[in-house]
Amino acid sequence: MPEPETEEEPKFAPGETIHDVATVRGMYQNWFLDYASYVILERAVPAIEDGLKPVQRRILHAMKEMDDGRLNKVANIIGQTMQYHPHGDASIGDAVVNLGQKDLLIDRQGNWGDVRTGDGAAAARYIEARLSKFALDVVFNPDTTEWQLSYDGRKREPTTLPVKFPLLLAQGVEGIAVGLSTKIMPHNFRELCEASIEVLRGNEVRLFPDFPAGGLCDVSNYNSGMRGAKIRLRATIEKVDKTLLIIRDIPYGTTTMALMESIVKASEANKIKIKKVVDNTAKDVEIQVQLPPGVSPDLTMDALYAFTDCEISLSPNTCVIIDDKPRFVGVEDVLRQSTKATVRLLERELEIRQEELWEKWHNASLEKIFIENRIYRKIEECETWEEILETIDKGLRKFVRIDGEKARADDQRIVLRRPISEDDLTRLTEIRIKRISKFDGFKADEFLQRLEAELAEVADHLGHLTRYAINYFKGLLKKYGAGRERKTQLRTFDVVTAQKVAVANQKLYVNYADGFVGYGLKKDENAVTICDCSDLDDIIAIRRDGTFTVSRIAEKTFVGKDILHVGVYNKNDDRLVYNMVYLDGASGIAFAKRFLVSGITRDKTYDLTKGTKGTKTLYLTANPNSESEIVGIQLSDKAPARVKQFDFDFAELGIKGKGSMGNIVTKQPIKKITQKLLGDSTLGGREMFFDSVVGRLGTSHGRYLGTFDTNDTVLVVFRDGSYELTPPDSAIHFDVPNIVLLRKFEPDEVLATVYMEGESKIHYVKRFRIETTTLGKRFLFISESKGSKMLAVTANPEPVMEVKLQRDKKAEKETEKISLHEFIDVKGWKAMGNKLNYFKVHAIELLTDEGAEPQRREVKKRAASVPGKPTDGPAPTAEPGGPVDVTAEEVAQARELLKRPKAQLGLF
Repeated sequence: MPEPETEEEPKFAPGETIHDVATVRGMYQNWFLDYASYVILERAVPAIEDGLKPVQRRILHAMKEMDDGRLNKVANIIGQTMQYHPHGDASIGDAVVNLGQKDLLIDRQGNWGDVRTGDGAAAARYIEARLSKFALDVVFNPDTTEWQLSYDGRKREPTTLPVKFPLLLAQGVEGIAVGLSTKIMPHNFRELCEASIEVLRGNEVRLFPDFPAGGLCDVSNYNSGMRGAKIRLRATIEKVDKTLLIIRDIPYGTTTMALMESIVKASEANKIKIKKVVDNTAKDVEIQVQLPPGVSPDLTMDALYAFTDCEISLSPNTCVIIDDKPRFVGVEDVLRQSTKATVRLLERELEIRQEELWEKWHNASLEKIFIENRIYRKIEECETWEEILETIDKGLRKFVRIDGEKARADDQRIVLRRPISEDDLTRLTEIRIKRISKFDGFKADEFLQRLEAELAEVADHLGHLTRYAINYFKGLLKKYGAGRERKTQLRTFDVVTAQKVAVANQKLYVNYADGFVGYGLKKDENAVTICDCSDLDDIIAIRRDGTFTVSRIAEKTFVGKDILHVGVYNKNDDRLVYNMVYLDGASGIAFAKRFLVSGITRDKTYDLTKGTKGTKTLYLTANPNSESEIVGIQLSDKAPARVKQFDFDFAELGIKGKGSMGNIVTKQPIKKITQKLLGDSTLGGREMFFDSVVGRLGTSHGRYLGTFDTNDTVLVVFRDGSYELTPPDSAIHFDVPNIVLLRKFEPDEVLATVYMEGESKIHYVKRFRIETTTLGKRFLFISESKGSKMLAVTANPEPVMEVKLQRDKKAEKETEKISLHEFIDVKGWKAMGNKLNYFKVHAIELLTDEGAEPQRREVKKRAASVPGKPTDGPAPTAEPGGPVDVTAEEVAQARELLKRPKAQLGLF
């Protein structure tokens, strides 16, 4: 039997509709891609040509149509824009406000809101706007604009506006499309003009953001605003005194309200300690952060950066429409393309202007010939229109020839750039008799000369287009650059670690017997308080068997029984040294060691001993500044040794790694170990450096300040003529722009300064020593009169300055060198000093530096057991008396450091 016929399954093309049925696959493939393309090209991403989104372009076009020099209601602007923009009035209104708040293209009147506080603008019917002079000069030119029909075909609108300025980079833009987004940071107006000039000169440029809210910005990873870039923004925080911080500028993208909320939230979470936050923002941002007594303002400043919106990070993503496609480029590439486009527009404008001038010259020349040679009289007898035109044309040809036409001998005819058209002849017939009768040939010649001069100027500009474009940008800078200086300070930020600045908001408890540690053991009867800590800290626990672990703090954590020591662990602390004596279980030998704990993995168990069965710790102390100590060791009564008591000096041991075996103390059984004397630090003073980029002291990089012991301080001299002594604390923020001298304070060092007294305008010289000892307080060493100004200061012992002066009113300027150490003796820091008795001092320049810089000591590398030098690996053994590779001089030096006892952490 034949097989039954089967109906063939219909085949549909993607998106094809047959009998009102469409495939979902085709709908998705076509319609969704169409929608994505529309959002990218027509809504979210700006065009490279003018840097505008379609709604912004239509708003500006509508405002140009309405422009009569007066302000218009924003509601009217929205209505006018709706003729071109196929969306609701709310989106247009938001775009108008956004454009106005950028303060570049639109002049505003009324309450337009405040991007700093987050306050919104008033209703569109209450606020007014008009195009700024800058917009009228730079954005519009109907002769160079490409046009297209509006969405309903009733009107025409610009495809792109002929913007002759890198507007996209000046305003910045943010948009989210389908599958991609764009986020371009705003840049400084003046820097963009200057960068465009450098591009025209063929030089490389680098651009960095500048935000209207000011603040601080770290552009280390800006990477030209490309994908993957990142910038860090910080509020400007001023330290007024020990109980008050004032936030002056806020990061771009946040508001004062949001910033205050983040501070309150961090305070409620016990991450920072504050007394009150007050917002006094008016014309300028001012948020007061009041601190309770005893809270460090510098640590609080770091905590504000770590836990609040005082520091945020942004990820730029420069995506623009180029040739109807989204492209990811760098901001320098955008600038170069914008500058080239500006040059093309300027060239086109010059060409148009040249054509207009030639046309005026052509018409004026024909009119002059027509009137001066009375050609108009020859048409009186003509009977037809054609005859009239022919007569005029014939009369003109006696006095003109076309460019390219062969000249006659002694040809005096005027050369025209184009042939005489019928329109030219018609225009001549329309000249009124009154104008002919008042025609002045001299004025006509002057007019033609002006046109020719302007034509020559335009031709020169076209011949030297780069020079013309450079002058154009210089003109923009001069005309519109006033008051547009950079607001955001470019800085390199140090990394604020949350663990370092977290407020110690918890108490650390330990149950030694049961082996529990945490901040939730308050009700445990067997738990004791160790110290304050934060809920971000790590905790180190060392057990009697010589093992230890480091773990994250929690309410209650089991770390093992027989705990000997518990404390807060800081992985970057290179001064905390542990002194330890342990009994090896296998050999019965007692070993002593000094070690640092570094390079650990959290929750991993480490062994400080040889790890044999029966090993136990006999003595353990934690010394925060590498203090050494002398302990008394009492041997067991059963020990065969004759001397059963002797002293052991930890200063004779080198500081090694946690895995070192240690040095033999004794092979005899030990009954008891007691501390007899706690010594000074065996690492000596700490080398300090000043990093002027981040404005902090450190121990690794920057300008070397010297070696600081316990009581050493830093001298800071400010531009206002004051000084301050501060401890060498890495948490202190230094106001670098206002500092003229920062160095290690030496009590015998003499400062020399030159200053002008405010009331009398007399210049004084003084030399003085720092006599105050108060830390953290500024002392003014120049006159307190209003207007007094410090001109120079130095710590050089023999400073020399050059003075440009006039000895009397009639004398000419002369230059004199003065040795300040010979000019004046050392006086008190409050003294006025000696006058510079000249009629007028024009300039002062120090010819010597600020004083000798400290030199770093060269440390000779030695074997494993040099005191104070941390090393890893086993050390050579020795009987009581010290390691075999430590010299007698080093032992004596270490003993001399043991001057007075200090507090220690834990003694067992």
